[in-house]
Amino acid sequence: MSFPKKGKFFPERNGCLIDEPSTEGSFASEIAAALHRALGSTHAGVKTAAGWTGANERTVKNWFSGRYGPSGEHLAALAHHSDEIMHTFLKMAGRQDLIVAVKLAAAEDAIADLLLAVRSMNGGRT
Repeated sequence: MSFPKKGKFFPERNGCLIDEPSTEGSFASEIAAALHRALGSTHAGVKTAAGWTGANERTVKNWFSGRYGPSGEHLAALAHHSDEIMHTFLKMAGRQDLIVAVKLAAAEDAIADLLLAVRSMNGGRT
């Protein structure tokens, strides 16, 4: 396959241009919004997401722009590192009930850490 002489557009597949931005509310745009909330809109955020997933920075920039969404493997890596991505995915899957469970687990961890800190201040006494 050869690329067109003009521009950097991929050829059509199934009758639609591949480089068209995703519509609002689509998988790619929802993940893009979650990436911006989690990592900001700087190049450092792109580098962080690339480090988490092992994806090329150009690919990650496309995720941030909402042009494309991550593959399943990359989505799993993003969700592993970012609660924001995990919550967005669960919301899109219609599993808001699991978001509560994730937040509860995080709260339990924070309470356990706080309890350890208080105990260490008291010299190990409860």
